[in-house]
Amino acid sequence: MKQLNKGKVLVAGVLLSLTLSQTTAFAANYKIVKNDSLYKIGNLFGTSISTLKTTNKLQSDKIYPGQILDVPAKIHTVQKGNTLYSIAKKYNVKLFSLRKANHKWDDLILPGRKLIIPASKTSSNATLSSSTAKSDSSKAVISYTQEEFDLLARLITAEANGEPYSAMVGIGAVVVNRVKSAEWPNTISAVINDVPGGYYQFTPVENGYINNPATDEAKKAAKEALNGSDPSKKAMFYYDDTCTNEWIKSKPVTVKIGSMIFAK
Repeated sequence: MKQLNKGKVLVAGVLLSLTLSQTTAFAANYKIVKNDSLYKIGNLFGTSISTLKTTNKLQSDKIYPGQILDVPAKIHTVQKGNTLYSIAKKYNVKLFSLRKANHKWDDLILPGRKLIIPASKTSSNATLSSSTAKSDSSKAVISYTQEEFDLLARLITAEANGEPYSAMVGIGAVVVNRVKSAEWPNTISAVINDVPGGYYQFTPVENGYINNPATDEAKKAAKEALNGSDPSKKAMFYYDDTCTNEWIKSKPVTVKIGSMIFAK
């Protein structure tokens, strides 16, 4: 009888262990795609480059498409009635981040599929350490590091040469609007360097002009946008009047400033 009781206890313990491992697992496999970097992956899963390198025994920052990395993430098994939006809401993550973590850009998910859950909005923002503290944090509408402030100013410099000052602020505001939206990445760096499906979102990143130094006027415009000024009127896109891309031209226009057209 005592042996039977021990057996029951052992079985119960195994079942409990399995149950806990299914609900509190924090290890998942992420498959690297083109244009990924350890910085982007760390930001997506709320961890650091050094932790990723240590966990995966990497000798350098170099990674390649198809490579599998262990990342700190929960696993969600899709249930009947689940949608990507409802799953993102359940775990307090951005819909865009959920799509990126699973390379899932359509809305079809079937029961039984396992999805990697990226870092929550709160924990993602927490990865911005004190060594890269925010500038003007008391006024800013989003979190940003000094490096990201400079990156935004350089984007504005590259995109708005010769444009009115309000257009420069508008370009910065588009980036801010994307960071605030659930449909896009949640940091300035991730938004500007985003290449979903292999398509660069910002031409200066593709052609290298993003690396040119920022002008003082662009820095001023970046600060205004970060502090909430939005001449773009909540736009998510912008282009100039020489653009021939019919897809972006089909977007509802919010305002035109100089030769820059802003759209949702």
